[in-house]
Amino acid sequence: MGRADFTYDFPHDRLITVDDLNPLDIQILFDRAEHWLAINQSADKKHDALKGLTQINLFFEPSTRTLGSFELAGKRLGADVVNFSAANSSTKKGETLADTARTLAAMHPDLIVVRHNASGAADFIHRETGIATINAGDGMHSHPTQGLLDIFALSQRIGDIGGKRVLIVGDILHSRVARSDVGMLNLLGAEIRLCAPPTLLPTDVDRWGAEIFHDLDDALDGCDAVITLRLQKERMSGALIPSSREYFHFWGVTGRRLEFANPDCVVMHPGPMNRNVEIESTLADDTDRSLILDQVEAGVAIRMAVLEQLGQRARKNARPGQ
Repeated sequence: MGRADFTYDFPHDRLITVDDLNPLDIQILFDRAEHWLAINQSADKKHDALKGLTQINLFFEPSTRTLGSFELAGKRLGADVVNFSAANSSTKKGETLADTARTLAAMHPDLIVVRHNASGAADFIHRETGIATINAGDGMHSHPTQGLLDIFALSQRIGDIGGKRVLIVGDILHSRVARSDVGMLNLLGAEIRLCAPPTLLPTDVDRWGAEIFHDLDDALDGCDAVITLRLQKERMSGALIPSSREYFHFWGVTGRRLEFANPDCVVMHPGPMNRNVEIESTLADDTDRSLILDQVEAGVAIRMAVLEQLGQRARKNARPGQ
C-alpha cells in the first residue's frame, strides 16, 4: 500500500467514532494521509479529488485548529467549502438542530463536518440527512479525526504502534480525544496506560482496556510515548483539581520526568495547551521529543484522507443528475 493510485471501496458513509473503523480502514487512511502529507510539503498542493463536491463545516463550538484544518483539507482536495459557525447560526434564534440539519440538506451538500457540544449531535445529523458526515468533536463523546491524526503522527515517528507502551495523562474525564485515542490504540494493539487524579477519571475507565495510574512517575516507566491532555475547566463543576501550580507539580509532564520513560520517548498534546500546567514549556518546544507541530501537520493530511474516501463514496452513490 501507500501508492497514490491505490483504490479502495471505503465501506462507510460517515465517521462518527473510531469504532466505525477496522484495522484495514485505518491502514488505508494512513496510507492516503502519507500520500497527502508529501503533497502538502510540495509547491503544488492543490488536487481535484473532490472537484464539484460541496463540503459544509458546521461548528457549534469555538475552534481554530480543527476548523482551519478541515477547511484547508477540503480546499486542497478541490471541494467547495462553506463554513457555518454557531455565532451566526439560526439556532441562536431558536431553530432546532433537526431543522438546521434539514435546511442544510435542502442545499444538497455532499459532505458535512459537525462540531457540537452535545454528545451524539453528529450521529443525529447523519441520521436526519443521510449525507456523509464527519464528527469533528461532539461533547465528551468522540473526536475521531483527532484520534486518527494523533496515532498517525506517532506512527510516523516510532513506526508500528502494536506492542508500544503509550501513556495518556490529564483530564481524561472530559476528554473526547482520550476516548478516540484509546479506541485507536486498542485497535492497533498498543499497551495503554492512563494517569490522572481520581477526580478526572471516568467511572467506567476500568472497561477501557488500559492500566490506570495516579502517580505520574510510576506511569511513565518504560513508555514509548506520552499524550498530555488539556484541563477542560469549562466543563468542570466544583473543585476537581488543586491549583494549576499543584497540578503541574503532580501531573505536569516535564523533561526531568521523562527520565522514567524510554530514552526515545516522545510527547504529544492535541492542543490548545496550557504551558507549564499540562506540559513543561521547554519540553513542548523540543522538536527532538515533542510531536505537537507534527500533529498539526498530520491533521490536514488525515482529514484530506477522510474527506477523500467519504467524498468518493458520496460521488459514486449520488443519484443520476443530482
